Amino acid sequence: MAQRIVIENCAIATVDPHDTEYDSGHVVLAGNRIESLGAGRAPGDLDNVVRRIDATGHLVTPGLVNTHHHFYQWITRGLATDHNLFDWLVALYPIWARIDERMTYAAAQGSLAMMARGGVTTAMDHHYVFPKGSGDLSGSIIRAARETGVRFTLARGSMDRGEKDGGLPPDFAVETLEGALAATEATVDEHHDASFDAMTQVAVAPCSPFSVSTELMCEGAELARRLGVRLHTHGSETVEEEKFCHELFGMGPTDYFESTGWLGEDVWMAHCVHMNDSDIAAFARTRTGVAHCPSSNARLAAGIARVPDMLAAGVPVGLGVDGTASNESGELHTELRNALLINRLGPHREAALNARQALRLGTYGGAQVLGRAREIGSLESGKLADLVLWRMDTLAHASIADPVAALVLGAPAPVTASFVGGEQIVEDGRLLRVDEDAVARSTRTEARRLADIGARG
Repeated sequence: MAQRIVIENCAIATVDPHDTEYDSGHVVLAGNRIESLGAGRAPGDLDNVVRRIDATGHLVTPGLVNTHHHFYQWITRGLATDHNLFDWLVALYPIWARIDERMTYAAAQGSLAMMARGGVTTAMDHHYVFPKGSGDLSGSIIRAARETGVRFTLARGSMDRGEKDGGLPPDFAVETLEGALAATEATVDEHHDASFDAMTQVAVAPCSPFSVSTELMCEGAELARRLGVRLHTHGSETVEEEKFCHELFGMGPTDYFESTGWLGEDVWMAHCVHMNDSDIAAFARTRTGVAHCPSSNARLAAGIARVPDMLAAGVPVGLGVDGTASNESGELHTELRNALLINRLGPHREAALNARQALRLGTYGGAQVLGRAREIGSLESGKLADLVLWRMDTLAHASIADPVAALVLGAPAPVTASFVGGEQIVEDGRLLRVDEDAVARSTRTEARRLADIGARG
C-alpha cells in the first residue's frame, strides 16, 4: 500500500476544468499520485499516513510548468542589456560558442535551482549550442535536472546555418545537417521516457528560421514524428525575423512553419509575438502551442504577444522564463504577474487577463504545451503529485483576501513546500536535494572562466 501524505487547512486552487477552489481544504497524496482532495479536513481514518501537514495560511496550487528556457545563459547574465534580439545575438553568440560541459552543467544547476525554489516542478531547456569538442552537453543538463528533482523536458536544439550561410552564429558553433539529426536521434534514444510518470523527456528542437536550414526544419519534423516526440522552436519573435523570412523564403514565419511541417498539436513555439489574425487562426486550427515569455519579450523590446486573442481562439498557451541572458531573474512565478500586467498594456486593456487566467497559463497551460496535460498541470485525483504550498499569511500577502490574486499580483510568495511525484524538493524556500551555496559558487566560477576564455579570444 502506498504511503500517504495529508495536506490540510489550506486554500486550494485546483486549476481543473471547472477552476474548482476551496477556501479551506485538503489534498491526499498516495505515492506519486494525488489520491483525493476536497473541502474541509481529510478523513481521519486514512491508513498508512506517514505525514500530516497543517497548511494553515497557505495556498496550494499545481506546480508551475516552464515551457521555454536556455539554461546555459545563466553564466552570461547581465550582458548586452540594451539590445534588440538580433543585436543581442550578434553580441553573445561568440561568447556562447565557447561553452563546454562543465560550464553547461553549472549553468543548468543554477537555472534549475532558481526555478525549483520558486515553485517550478516541471522545467524544460532548449539547448542548441554544441561547439565542437565541448563534451556531453545534453547529458550534463539532464544530470542537473535529475539531481534537483524536477520533472524535465530537454528540447535538443540544433543550428546548421552559420555566418558563412547567412546565419548569426559563428561557423564553429553550428553542426552539419547530418550531424544534428544523428545527435538528436541519439539523445531521444538514450534519454526519452514516454511513460505517464516520466521524469525526463526529449523534444526535437532546431533553433530558429534564421539559424537553421529548411532541410533541417523539414527533416527534423520527420524525425520527431518517426520517434514519437514533440517539436519545439522559436517563432515570430521580432519584426526583424518576419522581414528575414519574407526576404529568404518569400513568406511570413507561420506560412514557412506550415510549409516545413511545423504546425500541429505536437509542436510548440517560443514567443509568437508578431502574429496576425490568420497566424492565430492557423495555430488554433492545428492546435500548435505557444510558450509566452513576457519578461524576455520586454527585455529585448520584441513587443507584446496577443495572448488574449490566442486564448480566445483556442491556442494552447503556457509561460516561459526564457534564457537568463534576457530574463536575469530566472524565475517563473514572476511571469504570472508580468503576463497579466504586460498584456493589459495591449488593446484589451484591463480585460486582457485576470489572475486566474495567469495562474492557468503557468500550470495547466504549460502542461498542455508540453503534451503532459493528462499527468500534470492541475490538482485532480489520479494525476501526478506535483504541487506547491505558497505561504500567504506574511506581511507581503496577509491583507489580500483572495489568495490567487495575492499570488499573482503580490510580491513573490514564499514556497514552504514543493512536491514532485510526491517527493518533497523544497522546504521553507530552500532546496532539499541541492546545496544552493555550492551551486552559486560553481556558477560564479564558470561565468568567470567563460569570460576569461572570451577575453583571450
